[in-house]
Amino acid sequence: MQLTRYTDYALRVLIYLAHKGELATISEISGAYKVSENHLMKIVHGLAKLGYITTLRGKGGGMKLARPADKINLGEVVRNTEETLHVVECLADEYDGGCCLSPSCRLKGVLKEAHDAFFRHLEQYTISDLIGKRAAFAPIQFHPGTSAKTKARHAA
Repeated sequence: MQLTRYTDYALRVLIYLAHKGELATISEISGAYKVSENHLMKIVHGLAKLGYITTLRGKGGGMKLARPADKINLGEVVRNTEETLHVVECLADEYDGGCCLSPSCRLKGVLKEAHDAFFRHLEQYTISDLIGKRAAFAPIQFHPGTSAKTKARHAA
């Protein structure tokens, strides 16, 4: 399972706001993570609609967490920001059962267990768990398209 960039960035916005503890702007977060402001606007709008953040318009405006970081569950955020959570088509509620393997397929059950374990694990954590007790905020750098192989190649 791979999370979309939307969910990845949504989590990063929440982490940033939790670290900062006060109003932040899209421009500020965009600069910290090197992410498009336009893309962040869409994500911030979605997070506000879901009740994770509060936004204030105008001069001196910005955004902040709508509730304490220890009340924002990672599993809940991922479930609410991902369009589809299914590793394979046959796990979707709307699946029409068109697979010829369905009557004897054991793969579906194994993948369902893995999916459920993934969310049980995420549900053990909150945004607060991700920020720890660091005194100073050090933004996590994110560079889209940079894989572990690419990083290792540049390190060599």
